[in-house]
Amino acid sequence: MMLYAISGEDIPESLEKRLAVRAAHLERLNELRREGRLILAGPYPAIDSPDPGPAGFSGSLIVAEFESLEAARSWAETDPYATSGVYARLTVKPFKKVLP
Repeated sequence: MMLYAISGEDIPESLEKRLAVRAAHLERLNELRREGRLILAGPYPAIDSPDPGPAGFSGSLIVAEFESLEAARSWAETDPYATSGVYARLTVKPFKKVLP
């Protein structure tokens, strides 16, 4: 098992699409958390604010443990944000945690 960083870059004005599938997206993340495989997950606010309101988000970052790069890509590509068109681009890379 190894860590992978999954970075999704949103389409412009993605907030409505995000909200429509957010519950399903969070359930998948909670499944990783329950399995002890989730290191961190969260969105990139589109503006410099912890609550961007209608400005929404510009993407997401997930760092989690998977058996392989292929498994991480497969998981990312089947996430509701990917399948519903929230993400314009998806990047999956091996990640080595150094700190903390």
